[in-house]
Amino acid sequence: MDPRVREHAEIIVNHSIDCSEGDHVVIDAHPVAEDLVTAIVESVAEVGGHPLVIQERLGKRFRRAYLKHYDGEFEEPEHTHALYEAMDAYIAIKGGDNETELGDVDTETQSAYEKAYEPVRETRLNKTWNLTLHPAAANAQQAEMATEEYETFVYDAINKDWDAVREQQQEMADRLTDAEKVRIVSGDTTDITMSVAGNETLNDHGENNLPGGEVFTAPVKDSVSGEAYFDIPIYHQGREIAGARLVFEDGEVVEHSAEKNEALLTDVLETDDGASYLGELGIGMNRDIDRFTRNILFDEKMGDTVHMAVGRAYPETVGEDNVQNESAVHVDMILDMSEDSYIELDGEVVQRDGKFWFEE
Repeated sequence: MDPRVREHAEIIVNHSIDCSEGDHVVIDAHPVAEDLVTAIVESVAEVGGHPLVIQERLGKRFRRAYLKHYDGEFEEPEHTHALYEAMDAYIAIKGGDNETELGDVDTETQSAYEKAYEPVRETRLNKTWNLTLHPAAANAQQAEMATEEYETFVYDAINKDWDAVREQQQEMADRLTDAEKVRIVSGDTTDITMSVAGNETLNDHGENNLPGGEVFTAPVKDSVSGEAYFDIPIYHQGREIAGARLVFEDGEVVEHSAEKNEALLTDVLETDDGASYLGELGIGMNRDIDRFTRNILFDEKMGDTVHMAVGRAYPETVGEDNVQNESAVHVDMILDMSEDSYIELDGEVVQRDGKFWFEE
């Protein structure tokens, strides 16, 4: 087994979920990740934990089969919910996905399923959890890289001293927590302002997401104003949304368009009342992720990007005096900040053309 796989597993078990004796750990893995799953099971066993391997969330072929053939009304899957209620920690391992596997499933069907599944997702997110990726040939192809090149890219982004990353990112997290007003400008296509007053900024140093490498918070729900153009494509429900443009007034999207799959973007924004509001503002800080790979787990961490998510806000980022935006969706969209761009906190520029003030 590649020693980098074992290092990856040890980071997940000992850092990301901090597994302890007696913990019941659910490992939800794509089949191509067998080596990483095996290494994780070994590491969990070494600390006295109890692993269970499933393919509930990441088996997209199984999900497609269900959604294509089920003709009834979706209900909360109580048996799945019971599993997540009983576990102590959850590890999701992507790898080898056909990102368009769900591309021929009706978007209304997928949205209805997501709404029915929402209580399960809430339970899972309220437990200790980690989302990561095992590099596979399909991922490399999607990133337009050779398999060996892609493996090196992934492990450089993941296998690092995450305590040192936490310290390096904390200054930016503190600045954002202390700020009241954020302004993001990129060229002549993005000029957006929002309040983050009273909300908390989280420092992602490889706990929930691996790789980590971002700081993120929630905007005050009704404060977002202006226009944003997201020039980095994303995949949602098996389809690519490219060139998305959102216009906000009083926090809500009042106008939108996309250069590709605009109808899908419309479906996202119409999922429920909270889907047309922002739930997250994230700032990428992982300098080992230096190229776009068509994988949101990595792309949103690029050190010269900003991402904003429509839909659900993470409750940990919302101050007790502010309202949490609730939704069945959380869809991240990314914009490039490497040229003719800046981030301003309370009138002070903290990043210009992708470079933070402490990097100058």
